[in-house]
Amino acid sequence: MRRVLVAFCAALLAAVGAVLALGNPAYAATGLHVSGTDIYEANGTKFVMRGVNHAHTWYTNQTSSFANIKAAGANTVRVVLSGGRWTANSASDVANVISLCKANKLICVLEDHDTTGYGEDTAAYTLDQAVNYWISLKSVLVGQEDYISINIGNEPIGNTNPAQWTAATTAAIAKMRANGFQHLLMIDAPNWGQDWQQVMLANGQAVLDADTQKNTVLSIHMYSVYSQASTITSYLDTFKSKGWPLVIGEFGWQFASTEVDDQTILAEANARGLGYLGWSWSGNTDPILDMVLSFDVNQKTTWYHRVFDGANGITATAKQATIFGTTSTSSPTASPSASSSASPSPSASSSPPPSGKTCTAAYAITGSWPGGFQGEVKVTAGSTAITGWTVNWTYANGQSVANAWSATVTSSGSAVTAKNVSYNGSLSAGSTTSFGFLGSWTGTNSVPAVTCTAS
Repeated sequence: MRRVLVAFCAALLAAVGAVLALGNPAYAATGLHVSGTDIYEANGTKFVMRGVNHAHTWYTNQTSSFANIKAAGANTVRVVLSGGRWTANSASDVANVISLCKANKLICVLEDHDTTGYGEDTAAYTLDQAVNYWISLKSVLVGQEDYISINIGNEPIGNTNPAQWTAATTAAIAKMRANGFQHLLMIDAPNWGQDWQQVMLANGQAVLDADTQKNTVLSIHMYSVYSQASTITSYLDTFKSKGWPLVIGEFGWQFASTEVDDQTILAEANARGLGYLGWSWSGNTDPILDMVLSFDVNQKTTWYHRVFDGANGITATAKQATIFGTTSTSSPTASPSASSSASPSPSASSSPPPSGKTCTAAYAITGSWPGGFQGEVKVTAGSTAITGWTVNWTYANGQSVANAWSATVTSSGSAVTAKNVSYNGSLSAGSTTSFGFLGSWTGTNSVPAVTCTAS
């Protein structure tokens, strides 16, 4: 009987070997893995990263951020770690980070920030040093392949000799695999992640080929180099033509004309099925890139609304990893209203209480500065489900709307009309959605009366 079983197993192994020889993609036996240009879970379900970066290494006490990021609708969080350039994150701390990700049903991309700008920044670590850090954490990483991806080193080469990126990266991948890591690996581009000299674009295949597990995804960081839509689409088109897997691992927003065209990034990523991770949740030295101020979900910023709201934003497009079940990533209740002003905002103005197929609207000023402000309007369905809504108000003190998100807003003189967009018109009884806008003001930035009409 034993001989029969041995013969059967040998035949089975030979058959498996024949199948693999036909060219099926090889990947880690379990966990997140790359096939073609896409990332899949162990069960074969495609997974598209939709999330944000969280600066954990500098704010290790801000553990509530994981729940808040999840509640905002993300399915992934990229977590900043350090092996010693800053205060090192210990194995126990990293294990806790992984537990927080799992408890909040977030896929966790762990990145070592020590390598940022190597060759140009004298404080930066090498990729080889980063691999040594991951090896020191191996006891808490092995067995978590379903839940985490390892981003070996953040922006590992600066603008000085970016050509060194290829050899350093292939060696790092080889060392990770030689030490038994089967995780999905993420590789950042040189030029501080932006690849403006296109070293990654020219040498990506060599990097992918260095992975014996065939389980590596490349990552581009998009900031001011990508201020034009044509630059973004050209780079992504070239990647697509090469058939390489890609994630937009970091990007900011167009708060000035020379900054990154975030709306094109969101639209193109959504159209192409690419993952994206905005920088960052909170804690930036320059809070222009904070999605919430001081880690306070009651202080949502313009950047928050641009990356989470809208047809291509996180809230509308993120799908929770199936390893956590099929529940929607969105929070079941509305998030607290935004407030990015240190001083109290004027009180909100609401339309009359609803009855039947109606809606109410509440207007609030969530941030104000000389000559400009940010506003938010919450729309709530009445006692009957609705399929669309229109909000109207008239300014009395010289205010005007400059641009808006999550609604189509038009103005005629001082009169403003806001209509739902395709994804937020249908509301069940009593449920709420919101839209935001930037505006200008002179005189007094008072809160107007608003009306809401449902269909």
